[in-house]
Amino acid sequence: MLQEQIRNIAIIAHVDHGKTTLVDQMLKATHAFRENQQVQERVLDSNDQERERGITILAKNISIEYQGIKINVIDTPGHADFGGEVERVLKMADGALLLVDAAEGPMPQTRFVLSHAIAAHLAIMVVINKIDRDGANPEKALNDCLDLMMDLGATDEELEFAMEHVVYASAVNGFARLDPNDGNIDMYPLLDMIVDAMPAPDVDLEGPLAMQCVTVDHSDYVGRIGIGRIYSGTIHAGDKILVVKNDGSREMSQVKQLFTFDYLGRKECSEAQAGDIAAVVGVDHTDIGDVYTDPENPVELDPIEIDPPTMSVVFEASTSPLVGRDGDIVGGRQLKERLMTERENNVTMRIEELPDKTGVEVAGRGILHLSVLMEQMRREGFEFQVGRPRVLFKDDGHGHKLEPIEEAVVECPGEYSGKVIELFGNSGGNMTNMVSGVKQDHLEFKIPTRGVMGLKNRILNVTHGEAVFYHNFLEYGPMEGELGKRQNGAMISMSTEKAVAYALGNLQDRGTLFVGPGDECYEGMLVGERSKPGDIVVNIARTKSLGNQRSSTADIAVQLTPPRTFTLEEALEYIMDDELVEITPKNIRMRKRILSEVERRKWRVRHGLVDK
Repeated sequence: MLQEQIRNIAIIAHVDHGKTTLVDQMLKATHAFRENQQVQERVLDSNDQERERGITILAKNISIEYQGIKINVIDTPGHADFGGEVERVLKMADGALLLVDAAEGPMPQTRFVLSHAIAAHLAIMVVINKIDRDGANPEKALNDCLDLMMDLGATDEELEFAMEHVVYASAVNGFARLDPNDGNIDMYPLLDMIVDAMPAPDVDLEGPLAMQCVTVDHSDYVGRIGIGRIYSGTIHAGDKILVVKNDGSREMSQVKQLFTFDYLGRKECSEAQAGDIAAVVGVDHTDIGDVYTDPENPVELDPIEIDPPTMSVVFEASTSPLVGRDGDIVGGRQLKERLMTERENNVTMRIEELPDKTGVEVAGRGILHLSVLMEQMRREGFEFQVGRPRVLFKDDGHGHKLEPIEEAVVECPGEYSGKVIELFGNSGGNMTNMVSGVKQDHLEFKIPTRGVMGLKNRILNVTHGEAVFYHNFLEYGPMEGELGKRQNGAMISMSTEKAVAYALGNLQDRGTLFVGPGDECYEGMLVGERSKPGDIVVNIARTKSLGNQRSSTADIAVQLTPPRTFTLEEALEYIMDDELVEITPKNIRMRKRILSEVERRKWRVRHGLVDK
């Protein structure tokens, strides 16, 4: 039976193609806000980091009402590192809006999200966005979308549906059109097409209750909240329900509160019917994949499988000489408690304490995925240190090691293509496709995840900042040889003092500095990168000898190049196995794991290592 008064749609797109802006305009068109209400842009990106980075990290549900029909809209992340969110939430949808930039066309991570939508057999409507942008080519973008769907195994019926249901839009200017040149100035053609063409949920209203939890929210007041779609039956507040876990175990529970989505918020209700998306309070320790069903007539649903993490990092309490200067929370116990709380709320990460209790290992889908958690914790006042991210290997069952392989795409001016190909070759990558364009070359590679670390900066350097680089997890493949070693050595501070301009002036001839005059440094801290291999210990506090004779150059000021600064992701990619990143609310510093030069030498002797 079709629930004609409900539509469940997901919005899928590559990073920065305008998903969240389009949702803003749909909300405005359906009068979600008062006429005089001040509304911030990208209202769904409610998380601070989402707003600053300009990306969607968490999938979110809203609902709008149009022509008496409730449209549940699911905004999905476009970045592959947050793919765990995408895979699950698409289970709630019957259709998807594929949003594509009219100038850029479908990009690598469009492929990633679209492949999951096609695998779920969703009806796909194409929205060509930014048609008013310079260089826009809506016709080519549409053809590229259809080609991509064909490559990903879409059926003839799915391709035909996508060809017949195309909308041309400019989300930032608030209009959608069935023809790019028809002059329409509002969003109603898009909303009309969703209502008229998107399939209504096909459900069994009279059957036993079956609801599957695909997202877990958390409240300090009521604990875990299970959010998912109701596939059959009706759920009421106060109902006794059977909870079937992914592993097959069963337990009884009671629905204490029930909510449905209402524009940007949730509305408490007494019942929710099949086809709708609901939030259930009262199921303790609910998890992704849990099925809420009728105890007398239990319904079985397929368990939800999430792609496993591909990279891990160890969090430790800070042992820096400057510990406690910036942050309020520095203890190992508080760090462990915070990460264990994250384990409760974040099912896409695997968080486990190390057997020797020295730290907590956090595994995720990529460096961006891990760094979002680190950034959140430093904003909460934590000080901690993390080691170099390491790739998680698998065994193929025959004693052979497999490692994660990424699909990487670089778009750059043709004059730099040779240098980019050389970089990938040195990092274990193999080129799989090359398309030469008038302005840009399009290069595709398969490369081990280990080889990707630190590659973005090197690509930007050889292309003078003109390259666009994307990558996402593809598969597990045979283990490559040794990869990812930093070519140049580091400059390491020999003392705990503030950096002095005179000393830095002499050191900058040897490489690139990471610190400026007056910066707090300590023994073992990385203060720069040499222009040659091999680490050196340097004195960053050396001052000029003052004699009683006047020098002809005495009044010439030291000319310093601004120091190189690192984002959190760049620092994680830069460090080597014997180094750490120290993270505080105000600073990101890189340091050696063993701070003392004498102790480092002893360690190298014990392990049979010698400096080059």
